[in-house]
Amino acid sequence: MLGSFSVGKSSLMRRFVSTIFDDKYLTTIGVKIEKKVVQAAGQDVSLVIWDIHGDDMYQRIPMNYLRGMMGYLLVIDGTRRQTLIDALSLAETVTKEIGRVPALLVLNKSDLADQWEIDDGQQAKLVKDGWIVLKTSAKTAEGVEKAYMQLAEAMIAAG
Repeated sequence: MLGSFSVGKSSLMRRFVSTIFDDKYLTTIGVKIEKKVVQAAGQDVSLVIWDIHGDDMYQRIPMNYLRGMMGYLLVIDGTRRQTLIDALSLAETVTKEIGRVPALLVLNKSDLADQWEIDDGQQAKLVKDGWIVLKTSAKTAEGVEKAYMQLAEAMIAAG
């Protein structure tokens, strides 16, 4: 799971793995790792999910965290346009470092859609640029399971 600080990476992971949501913000330091076995494409798939600390001007993601990665969710906070700009830059860096792997762009905090700074036109451009874009809310669970399952299926298809 990649993205800027406070976009909801930890909350999405916790919602997916443990079906829990807590609105208290706790910064991830380093990386948290969880595991969940799911059924995808007719087989058991063991997802090892790395919740890597937020990427920002003060703290860069160590590229050695990404080696061996088979896919990722690029998480954006829909209420903060800058997280989209930062995420796309991060995705370029990841591609240069490890090559192309399955990736989905997750617009998180859909429960706050009335406060979003990322409009339908920007979302359509992302799709046109080749991104699979999903809307999620760790708070309401909207789209969370779908995001992880779609990523699992994309990773299986990529071999």
